[in-house]
This record gives sequence, structure tokens and C-alpha cells, in this order.
Amino acid sequence: MSNIRLTSNEKEDGKVVYGTDIIQNIVELAVAEVEGALSVEEKKSGVVLRIEKEGVYAEVSVVVKYGYNVPDLAYRIQQSVKQSVENMTHYRVVEVDVHIADVVFCEPAPVEKEEERTGETAQENPDEE
Repeated sequence: MSNIRLTSNEKEDGKVVYGTDIIQNIVELAVAEVEGALSVEEKKSGVVLRIEKEGVYAEVSVVVKYGYNVPDLAYRIQQSVKQSVENMTHYRVVEVDVHIADVVFCEPAPVEKEEERTGETAQENPDEE
């Protein structure tokens, strides 16, 4: 694990050091917040970071749920990653590349029967027991 130093223009008595794992976790959480995007499961992580003088460069691989507009989803992922990293670390995000690894067809949620939702069981004649 490498550490990243964030230096400030203001004179302060200390410094803030971020582990790259922290920034990677922030990116993964930012992607998870975007509806319609799923993380890539075949890789250890769908996030590759490059930290340079100018700031953070991120490559994010995602799986898209069928029915979502891919360009709109990619834009929302970019904005979510940028806002989350910049707000939580004060690092400048230079670029977020989004790679669409796959599109999945999700099963619709099962429809519950009326008695399952109310927690009651149907009895034909409750007085006869």
C-alpha cells in the first residue's frame, strides 16, 4: 500500500496522508451510489488509480443493468467519483474513464401474494376447527 501526501498552500502544523486503498474505496462507494451500475466481479477491483502531480486519474470498470442509458450512466459515474474524491480528500480529480464491461438483464422482483404481504393465512371457515 502506498501513501499519498496532500500538501496545502496554507501554513499548518501537520500534513494529511491518504493511503491509496482509501481513495480506491471512496471511488468504489461513489460508483455503487449510481443507480444502474454494478461493480465488476471477475476482477479484484474494477478501479485503477493513477496519482500524479496534477491530481487523480481513475479508470472504473462497471456492469450496466439493461434499460439504462449508457452515456448518461457513465456521466453520472464520472460526476459521482469526482465529487466524492474531491469532497473527502481535497484532491483534484483530473480524469475518470468509465469502461462498460457488460450489460446484464436483471430478473424482475418476485410478486408477493396478498396473504404473504399481510402475514395472514387464508382459511376457508375459521369457525370450524
